[in-house]
Amino acid sequence: MASEFDLLQEDEEEPAVGPKPMDPSGLRMVEALLFASSEPLSLEELTLRLPEGTDVLTLLEELQVTYAPRGVNLVKVAGKWCFRTAEDLAYLMHRNVEEQRKLSRAALETLAIIAYHQPVTRAEIEEIRGVSTSKGTLDVLLETTWIRMRGRRRTPGRPVTYGTTDQFLIHFGLENVRDLPGLEELKGAGLLDSAVPASFLVPTPNDDTALTEDEDPLEDGSLFDDDEADETAGS
Repeated sequence: MASEFDLLQEDEEEPAVGPKPMDPSGLRMVEALLFASSEPLSLEELTLRLPEGTDVLTLLEELQVTYAPRGVNLVKVAGKWCFRTAEDLAYLMHRNVEEQRKLSRAALETLAIIAYHQPVTRAEIEEIRGVSTSKGTLDVLLETTWIRMRGRRRTPGRPVTYGTTDQFLIHFGLENVRDLPGLEELKGAGLLDSAVPASFLVPTPNDDTALTEDEDPLEDGSLFDDDEADETAGS
C-alpha cells in the first residue's frame, strides 16, 4: 500500500517536457536582417549577428512556413537565405524583365555549356557547340557575374577554364548547380528533341571551387595576353 509520502512524491513529479516555445524576438531579428540585406545571407552570417545560443536554423524554418502563403517567400539559394517574390506572382515582374537586355542565343548556349561542363575552356565550348565562340560572348557573360575564370588547363597554351558563380545560382533560384534540370526535365520542357540518341547524356554539373587535377591557378597580370594568344591559336 502506497504511503502518503509516496503519493505526495507522485503529485510533485515534473510534467512532461513539451516542444520548446518559439523565440519571437529571435524571429523578428532574423526577419529584419534578411529584409535589410541586399544579398542572401548564410546560416553562419546570421548566427554571427544574433545573440549567442540562438537556434537560427529553426527560426529560418519557422519563417519559411510563415511566409509560404504570402506574396514573398523565404527561399534558400546558393546555400544562403533571402526573400523572393512568390513564383505564382512572377508575372507581375514581367515588365521589368522585358526591359533588361536579353542574352544572345550564342551567349545562352555558352552559359549552359559552362554550367553543365565546368570547368571548361573556350576550345571545349566550341567543340561542344560545333561553332566558334567569340571572346565578346564570354566577356558579356563575365559582365553578368554569372561566370568566372577558374584557372588554367594543364595543356599546351594553358587556356583559361570557366565556371559559374554564386550569382548564377541566385539569379536562377538554385540552391546548388546540381539542381539544374536533367535529361528528362529538359525533354519535358521542350528544350530537347524527344528523339535524341540513346547515347546522349546530360552531365551531372559540379561547381566545386577547388581546382581539379588538370587545372593550375590563374596568374595575375597575364590574363589578357594569354587570352589574345588563345584567340590567335584558335583562328
